[in-house]
Amino acid sequence: MIYVFKTTVRTKIQAKKLKPHIDQLLVKAKWNFDLDDCDKVLRIDSEENIISPIISLLRNNQFECEELE
Repeated sequence: MIYVFKTTVRTKIQAKKLKPHIDQLLVKAKWNFDLDDCDKVLRIDSEENIISPIISLLRNNQFECEELE
């Protein structure tokens, strides 16, 4: 399943700092940020429901995150 989140991650440096945390949480998933998108989208392809954990992870790292439907 593809999950799409609007975030406040603005730069490649910020995304790079989050990478080890996201990789640890999403071991079997593919994910990427689209920082050129106006919503600074985080896309995740995962078989597991990761909505709550990923929102918590980003918020714990001082970023806003909400699922786009």
